Amino acid sequence: MADRGEPSDQSASIRDMGRAPGVLPSGPLNAITDVAGVRVGQVTLNHGDSVRTGVTAILPHGGDLFRDKVPAGLKVANGYGKLAGATQIVELGEIESPIVLTNTLSVGAAMEGVVRWTLQQAGHEDIRSVNAVVGETNDGGLNDIRGLHVRPEHVIAAIESATTGPVAEGAVGAGTGTIAFGFKGGIGTASRQLPQSLGGFTVGVLVQSNYGGLLTIDGVPVGAEIGRYYLKDAVEAEKPDGSIMIVVATDAPLSDRNLERLAERAFAGLARTGAAYSNGSGDYAIAFSTHEGVRRTVARREAPAMIEDWPNDRMSPLFVAVAEASEEAILNSMFKATTTRSVVNGREVVIEALDVERVRTILDRARPLSVRP
Repeated sequence: MADRGEPSDQSASIRDMGRAPGVLPSGPLNAITDVAGVRVGQVTLNHGDSVRTGVTAILPHGGDLFRDKVPAGLKVANGYGKLAGATQIVELGEIESPIVLTNTLSVGAAMEGVVRWTLQQAGHEDIRSVNAVVGETNDGGLNDIRGLHVRPEHVIAAIESATTGPVAEGAVGAGTGTIAFGFKGGIGTASRQLPQSLGGFTVGVLVQSNYGGLLTIDGVPVGAEIGRYYLKDAVEAEKPDGSIMIVVATDAPLSDRNLERLAERAFAGLARTGAAYSNGSGDYAIAFSTHEGVRRTVARREAPAMIEDWPNDRMSPLFVAVAEASEEAILNSMFKATTTRSVVNGREVVIEALDVERVRTILDRARPLSVRP
């Protein structure tokens, strides 16, 4: 069946344990949609014995994305991936379409969906070029990826269902079939809010986690403590290869140059979770700004214009915010995920969700809250 993505049954989170990464407060939703105007839509494909995949779409704002482009920056930690639209982001420093996440072999279908949706919008009758931005991770460990089950209509449905407000996390959308650290991965999100003295801006992050390494939570090597003995039969669960897509939104008035710097700092949060950054992992971060003062509107693209630009010397708090939000979004993608079963190449595969209570016990024993700095 296909659905629009519902929250998972697993409700505990790292924040519920009193261990939210870092020192900055989150926004009210602790989601990328805390950045005003950002919308997220998801379609989950979970049917039969082996279809475990989907689509997650992030819209920078609710207006005409093609005419009212947003500045953007891209960083790559390890480039084993198929990020469509990447070179134009690097060249022009802007995004003109929804950002869509899906599985590796569905990038083509997702691009078609983004293009079709864009061409169908009112006032776009003259458009002859669209830079569709599509990221991916390989969910072939749980999904019949060769079946090409994601179609352009699923992508259009995800885009058209995108809303502000809470974001479903875990095994939904593009995270339906992903695996992280040998456990069930998925979609995760988080945000950080700067105090007014530091600009008062919001940084929101959404991730599609599907990578490996030694799972580390609050500085504790939880993966080593738990072991993966009950996942030994899971397809490729013991391998560090995989990928992660990190999408960063902010309402700070940043240039594409400083958005590239912001995207790079998202990898600090990735590192804190114990990522291996392995040869077969595609580790990508895309950052964009929704601030009205930096949007690439038609008027600003056709003539010289005054553009706001947050200074370099005041970027450090935003760097802290994105590192913290990225780390928590990744942990949320796992804490909110649920155990997933599938049949791959004729063999039953079971990828267990994190045992949240066991994680709590390990963390409390290793680093009691009462002695935290």
